[in-house]
Amino acid sequence: MARVAIVTDSTAMLPSDLGDAAELITSVPLQVIVDGTSYDDGVEETSPEALLAALAAHKTVTTSRPSPALLAEVYAKLAAEGFEEIVSIHLSAELSATCESSMLAAREAPVPVVTVDTRLVGPGVGFAVMAAAAVVGRGGSAAEAREAALERAAATRSYFYVDSLEYLRRGGRIGAAAALLGTALAVKPLLTIEDGRVVPSERVRTSERAIARLQALGVEAGEEADGIEVVVAHLGSPDRAATMADGLSEQLEGEIDGDVRVGVLGAVLGAHVGPGCVAVVVGPRL
Repeated sequence: MARVAIVTDSTAMLPSDLGDAAELITSVPLQVIVDGTSYDDGVEETSPEALLAALAAHKTVTTSRPSPALLAEVYAKLAAEGFEEIVSIHLSAELSATCESSMLAAREAPVPVVTVDTRLVGPGVGFAVMAAAAVVGRGGSAAEAREAALERAAATRSYFYVDSLEYLRRGGRIGAAAALLGTALAVKPLLTIEDGRVVPSERVRTSERAIARLQALGVEAGEEADGIEVVVAHLGSPDRAATMADGLSEQLEGEIDGDVRVGVLGAVLGAHVGPGCVAVVVGPRL
């Protein structure tokens, strides 16, 4: 069987301990632009603390895809290391041009590259990456890894609460959720990802009710599956996230594979959802 490498991007929120999969997975940073200066996602200048400080100071924070040249460099390096096929798994093409960069870079790659649009963002992308890595770890092909990634991505549910829609509006990522803008001051929106886009799920009158409903949506998604993995992600809301994780663990006991993982959103995602965001992502266990 051909040696297969997996490439993803910094929005995937992969587990800190990748185990044997660490030898297969390469993560490429998206770019965070703060007042005109560009930084890699994940460095000190784009830490969650730095992002929160920049937003609080009303600095202009935008994001950008990894360039095709950077991805081409990564693909060439992996080929030089002896990998014969590459599966490049990324966030939704509806929300970022990262998949486009991958496809452009693939034209120049010395080995075949399969680009996978997960139609998700955040931990859901990571779920797809880990599914592909499991297949490759068992000796599977790039085509089989792609199918596993797409299958797990399609079965993953993502819900998130934001204190304000303003950050999504600024970044142009709000999609159908623009319908909520007229009443944004009167409601606390719950959003989800459908067909790769951010869309409104429900409107709730207070933040407390919104957080409670977010947990309920996570439970409903978990009860629909036979064995699940759950991630709670946040930006600047560690207490809310911890409480959410405890509640989900209790309500979904017996269904969850391991513990509910709590993570902090990186700067690329955080710049588009703003402080106070809490997300619940539920996917099938591997």
